[in-house]
Amino acid sequence: MSPSGRSQPLSLMFLLGMGMASERTNCPSRCSCQYLEVNCTGQQLQEFPTAIPLDTRQLILAANNVSYLPAVELSFLADLVYLDCRKNLLGDDLDFTFIGVAKLVYLDLSFNNLTQVTFSTFSHLLSLVVLKISNNPNLVAIEKDAFANNTWLRHLDVSGTGLTFLDTSTVRDLPNLRFLGLSDNLWHCNCSFLDFITWMTESNVHFPDADNITCYTPAGLRALKIPAVEAQLDFSCLTQLYKQDYIFLCLIGFCIFFAGTVAAWLAGICAVIYGVHSLKGEEEEQEEDT
Repeated sequence: MSPSGRSQPLSLMFLLGMGMASERTNCPSRCSCQYLEVNCTGQQLQEFPTAIPLDTRQLILAANNVSYLPAVELSFLADLVYLDCRKNLLGDDLDFTFIGVAKLVYLDLSFNNLTQVTFSTFSHLLSLVVLKISNNPNLVAIEKDAFANNTWLRHLDVSGTGLTFLDTSTVRDLPNLRFLGLSDNLWHCNCSFLDFITWMTESNVHFPDADNITCYTPAGLRALKIPAVEAQLDFSCLTQLYKQDYIFLCLIGFCIFFAGTVAAWLAGICAVIYGVHSLKGEEEEQEEDT
């Protein structure tokens, strides 16, 4: 083959290589880009980075000062499967933020300022397998059906938050759940929480750092491991009545007594009226006979 014949395929390969390289030149400022990955860890970013390649599948924004995730910009990353936003300033309302990244499998929102999780927060993430929302001290509420659409969820971490209660159905109805972080929360171990404690002891889910899953209130149960208080709650919730229960029973008793008294009074009046009418009838009959 002639020298010119050899140079032609080499030139073609060079041009193709240059073309592939040019596709990755649009890397966000202060971030590093590799094949299908953008890493912006610890760059003191204040906002969501721009110029992210549209074919990105792994985006790491850890250890920055990002306080807002724009839903529109995220929706451009339709192939995103891995998103790490730990140690940022994300908080307040995240509803519908992830509506355009339905392929997301891994999401880390730990060490942020989340305050609540509603059904609309993660409902569009139908492929989600790992969700970390731990170490959000202001997270005080997770709606009962918050993870209803996340049926593939296998790893869920809500440890280190301000949660005092979690409805049993919120996690019990997740068919693939195998890992649930619950430690270092402010669990309120009352009769309403007994059903959740019972589920914990009977489920096949792994609870890491189990020694730190303890009751915070009431004071009599503080620092006790949650599974250990099940027997105490079983006894107290079945045998003891609270103050409001006694008030309710007293009100019911008074209403029954009052209703009985009124019924007896009405019956007495009816009897007297009936007796008077009977006497009048007899007197009229006697007068007619005479």
